[in-house]
Parts: sequence; structure tokens; C-alpha cells
Amino acid sequence: MTKHNVLIIGGNGFIGSNLGKHLADLGWSVTSFDIARPPMPDSRVEYVMGDFFDDIVLSEVIKGRDIIYHALSTINPGNSNEKYMMGYGRDFIQTVKLFDMLKETDTKLIFLSSGGTVYGVQDKQPITEEAPRKPINHYGNVKVCIENTLRIFDIQAKSKMMIARISNPYGPGQDYRKGVGFIDAVLRKTIEGERVEIWGDGENIRDYIYIEDVCRMLGVLADYSGEETVFNLSSGTGTSQKQIMEIVKKIDDSVMCEYKPARSVDVRKIILDNSKIRKVCPGELMGIEEGIRSVYDYLKGIRGKI
Repeated sequence: MTKHNVLIIGGNGFIGSNLGKHLADLGWSVTSFDIARPPMPDSRVEYVMGDFFDDIVLSEVIKGRDIIYHALSTINPGNSNEKYMMGYGRDFIQTVKLFDMLKETDTKLIFLSSGGTVYGVQDKQPITEEAPRKPINHYGNVKVCIENTLRIFDIQAKSKMMIARISNPYGPGQDYRKGVGFIDAVLRKTIEGERVEIWGDGENIRDYIYIEDVCRMLGVLADYSGEETVFNLSSGTGTSQKQIMEIVKKIDDSVMCEYKPARSVDVRKIILDNSKIRKVCPGELMGIEEGIRSVYDYLKGIRGKI
């Protein structure tokens, strides 16, 4: 595997910070670009503080990069139907500017899209990359707008641009209080003795994938040179919220939940077909029970240090 000079836009986020550590483990030169320095920096990663929405700052930080991972979003699925103009007016517009800045370069850009929201309601499961995209919230639609624009730049530009549709990642470093992360919410609230809120009947099914597996897949895409431009990054299996609760109960029987009315922004079932990425990134994936236990132990360890 080639040692790359990598920039992670949104490097302080859950995926970005874990990706930086993974790529540093590979011996790559990694720069994290975000608005502030993270609370627990990795000594192997260079941190550049700056505003993604400042054209001059952005144009400077992308220079000389082999690979750029775009992992930044100012909205999430839960708040996007209220804050949609931030998504369209800021995230979308500035990402188009980024594409334009890269079009005459040899830099490869990998855009971290959302496998959990771009597809919307689908009858056929698992969902392949060729399925129609019909999001039911603005978060997913902003991702679709960016994907469509990326496709045109990828055809016309010199640079190579790819789309990674990530299902529902979970693992150490996630914080559900930022808007996403059901597993993180269940574990944190259980440890703190609080009730878990479930919106609906608990039968919503998601394709949960451990963050280390996501990072491994993203790393492989940096060296991918085939014809595919869109990959689902997922476990390929579905787990309901009730099943998550049952798994956690085996670990900590103090888990409690409270059911609330279903939300219009939540799709009933999302399982992604991961056969494309598995062809270029084989190997065993973390099982859901083992992964949840790992996160639980991590959170208990963090709490014990406070």
C-alpha cells in the first residue's frame, strides 16, 4: 500500500478522528483540518485549525495532497428538516467550490456520503449502489446533491473523485449528543443510569458497522484504481433497536428504555449490499455483539478515569 499525503476535512469528528489514527498506523502523512484542535490529539497527526467555509484557507490547506477525505457536515439527520439551509447554503455550496479547486489537480477525493439516508425507503434489501436514491430528510438530500455534482466533476476534471456511502458506524469516540449514534446513546445512558429513548416501536432496522472496519475500507479506497466510483461501506446485516437493547442487556441488565412516537425522518429499514467493497477489502468484520461489548468497555474505562 502506497504511503500517501492525506488531508481529512472534518478530522475532529467521529469518523475523521478514527480515520486519522488508522491512516497514521499505516505510516501515512496525515493532516486533520477542522475548526479547532481536538481534546485528545494523536501525536502522529498534524492538526490544522481553520474554517472550511473560508475559500482562501481551504485553497491553501488542500495543496499538495494525494488523498482528501471529505468528512465534514454541519447538519445531521435529526435536525436537517429544521436546519436545511445550513446544508444547502453552506455544506453543498462550499463542497462544490472544493471540487472546483481540485479539478486541475491529481488529488483523489473521497466524499463520505450517507448510506443510511440517501436511499430512503427501499423495498429490495440489501440495497445496492445502483438503487434509486430517494431520501426522506434534507440531510440525505444534501448528500445526494453533492453526489450528483461530484459525478459531473469526476467526468470533466483531471482529479479522481469517489463516493463512500457509510451505513451506521459506531465505536469509540462517537457521541450521540451530536445527533447520531443509537448504540452510543444506549451504552452511555445505561452506564449513567438513564432511560434510552426509542422513537417508534423499536423495530427500525439499521446496518451497524464498527468504526475500525469503516476506516479499513476507507484506507483501501485510497489505492483503488478500478472503474467503480461509488461504494457502500457496511456490514451487510441488519439489527433492530430492540435487538440492540437485548445485546446490551446481556452486558448490563440495568438498561432501561422509553418508547416515544415515531419520527418522520426515520426510515424503517436500511441494510446495504457491501459486495463491491468486500471485493477490494476482504477480511473479517467485527460482529455486532463483540463490537458493542468493546464500546461498553471503552466507555466504562473513560468513566473510571473521570
